[in-house]
Amino acid sequence: MAKELENPESADHGSALIPADPIKDPGLPPHHTRVTDIHPSKERHASRVVATWFWISMIMSIFATVAYFVWPIKHGDLGTVRLSTTLLGVAVGLALLSIGLGAAYWAKHLMVDTELVDERHPTSSDEETREIAAEYMHLGNVESGFTRRKLIRNSLIGALALSPLPAVVMLRDLAPADDPNVLLKQTMWKQGERLARDPSGTPIKASDVTLGSAFHVIPQSLNKLHGAEMLNEKAKAIVLLMRLKPEDLKELPERKGWSYDGIVAYSKVCTHVGCPVALYEQQTHHLLCPCHQSTFDVTEHCKVIFGPAARPLPQLPIAIDSEGYLVAQSDFLEPVGPSFWERER
Repeated sequence: MAKELENPESADHGSALIPADPIKDPGLPPHHTRVTDIHPSKERHASRVVATWFWISMIMSIFATVAYFVWPIKHGDLGTVRLSTTLLGVAVGLALLSIGLGAAYWAKHLMVDTELVDERHPTSSDEETREIAAEYMHLGNVESGFTRRKLIRNSLIGALALSPLPAVVMLRDLAPADDPNVLLKQTMWKQGERLARDPSGTPIKASDVTLGSAFHVIPQSLNKLHGAEMLNEKAKAIVLLMRLKPEDLKELPERKGWSYDGIVAYSKVCTHVGCPVALYEQQTHHLLCPCHQSTFDVTEHCKVIFGPAARPLPQLPIAIDSEGYLVAQSDFLEPVGPSFWERER
């Protein structure tokens, strides 16, 4: 019998998985005192190192801003593109990296490094808990030395304040040199301009537009343009053409003549930030912008029924010519695109 118990194949394998002694809590590792905690001179040196990283960040942010103007991108010159993007990328990258390195060095050498256990309360916060949280915030300030170490604090504030400067300068320079109101108030649409399919440029007859259909439309004469000029004009003139039952349209008296037999045309450029509105819900007659979910009601002059857009989509007045082709009666009677262009510059 004893021999059978000695045989591993006949032993109870389940009991063998249970350790003789439960694993004990090993506790916290022994605390190692840092040299900066002992010698004030080492502490001051560490503070200067942290501040140096933050100063490097400030210098790099300023350099990126200056480089943007000193070495601009020249149209058609790939060498200036490479130089400018390299300088900006390296400078902005070093500015952000220096903040991270300074913060890491600060935490490793100067902040209190004793191990802590965070016991989370299982219920919602009450007044007492909030007071404790405020006390912990104060304790964190004391332990990090944020208010006490003025050199680190001031250099960090400077680095963080200057780090967005290159982005602000570059994004601000993206604004068009001309007044956007003037640019967006005039498109290629004019009286007699035929509506054409995008991108083929094939003119559209009213009989082609069936009930419930939607067409992506451009001015027929757009295909005479090329390159950047064509793209710029197309970005303003793109239109979505739909056909509804005439009785479904709730047209204002002054716009009764802007549609033809239930066919309506509206700008595709969303009045929020300019994304293309191209999702048409046939059953609800709603147009949806895929970027931020602004929704427009086609039956009521594309008024906004949901989302951040501030105004309806501009309507293109249309009619038919002697050959049955759909044509524009005029240009849009209001600026296309985002509403923020209408603000004072």
